[in-house]
Amino acid sequence: MTPEQRVSAVFKLLEAGSKKVIDGKQTQLDHTLKVAQLAKNSGADEETILAALLLNISNFTTPEQQSDSLITGRSYDLLEVGGALEYDLSMDSGDLYLPQMGVSKKTRELVESQVSAKRYLGAIDPSFGDNGYVTLPLPLFSLPERQAFEKDPLFNQKVQLAKWDVAAKTTDIKPAALNTYREMFIRNMM
Repeated sequence: MTPEQRVSAVFKLLEAGSKKVIDGKQTQLDHTLKVAQLAKNSGADEETILAALLLNISNFTTPEQQSDSLITGRSYDLLEVGGALEYDLSMDSGDLYLPQMGVSKKTRELVESQVSAKRYLGAIDPSFGDNGYVTLPLPLFSLPERQAFEKDPLFNQKVQLAKWDVAAKTTDIKPAALNTYREMFIRNMM
């Protein structure tokens, strides 16, 4: 597969999110583009912006679609997000799909850390989940887990991505179109 074909495959998956309405207000694609726009507006590097774009990739497919795609032979964890159960691909299978699509190691690591970052934020700020959009059926980080997470070289970016993800559910920013990220994606492929 050429880089252009891989980007087209990822974008096709993301575009499917234009049909899925979340929280009764916006589509999954709109939300994803807002997360990426918040990252871009803050001056994040390109790999972090791409991680923001891919952060919720698990929400774009069902387990049945995943089994028919490049992602096979894995279990999927259920998470409660905004009152709905969703399969968490970023936590379990991003290591299969995203590398095949040419996503860089740093971007993959940022995407795969979404649940950990929210567990961390919930542990240090009990009001983190009070916005009605984030409920964590997973245990919050213990003190040793928090301390280890804080030593991660990508700690700040991981935490910021989780914050942008939550903020994008309530912000009224007008995001750039998905296609504006095409060249950025190609530049940052492995």
